[in-house]
Amino acid sequence: MVIDRWCRGVLAAVLVAGSLGFAGAAPAAAAGADPTEPTSGPCAYTPTPDEPAARPVPLPRDPRRTPSRGHVTVLLHTNLGPIPLVLDRAAAPCTVQSFVHLVRHRFYDRTICHRLTAYPTLLVLQCGDPSGTGEGGPGYRYRDELPTDLPPAPTDPTGARRVYARGVLAMANAGPDTNGSQFFLVYGDSALRPNYSIFGGVTPAGLRTVDRVAAGGVTPTEADPAPLDGPPARRTEIRRARVWF
Repeated sequence: MVIDRWCRGVLAAVLVAGSLGFAGAAPAAAAGADPTEPTSGPCAYTPTPDEPAARPVPLPRDPRRTPSRGHVTVLLHTNLGPIPLVLDRAAAPCTVQSFVHLVRHRFYDRTICHRLTAYPTLLVLQCGDPSGTGEGGPGYRYRDELPTDLPPAPTDPTGARRVYARGVLAMANAGPDTNGSQFFLVYGDSALRPNYSIFGGVTPAGLRTVDRVAAGGVTPTEADPAPLDGPPARRTEIRRARVWF
């Protein structure tokens, strides 16, 4: 899958038409509803009272017919440059529904991308936690929408890992059906088990910004002067995220 070419084509169409983890429609919940119960639609966004939101946000709307066609463009304004994302409703309708909801509620504004990996087989930038610790989320979780057509990773003779190609946009999680707000941007082909929902891609312009982050490497420590996993040395702040039509 050539993500750069795919994103470029989708972005043009939109403009013309107007192991990774973290250590009509009706309102999501009617007045008086049990705040611990999941939403009643097909996405079943489920509150996590034991893991409260890192930043207050309501549950997403969960229509009986979750939009499952078309694309949504989201622009992440960062201190290092723009990162346009193209979300694919057909690939992961519940994930896109949640992500757009969080963007519109400014959940991602003034947050940092807290993790960069630089392993030969894992090259990602992870964002989406307002606490900046890698442990925060939106106060709810929802089911996986896993890819089924990824090619086998040539670096894994067992065939268990698949290629998450450069430019892929996917959800981080803490196990099956624990999606929340954290997501990762793949800046180099990576070998992962297909346990992470892919819900779109990063445009070529966005990848140029991510490449600048990656070029700075991971923040060194006294214990590890050349780490391959940790906070990016070039602090990366999402100053504002917005849906861009």
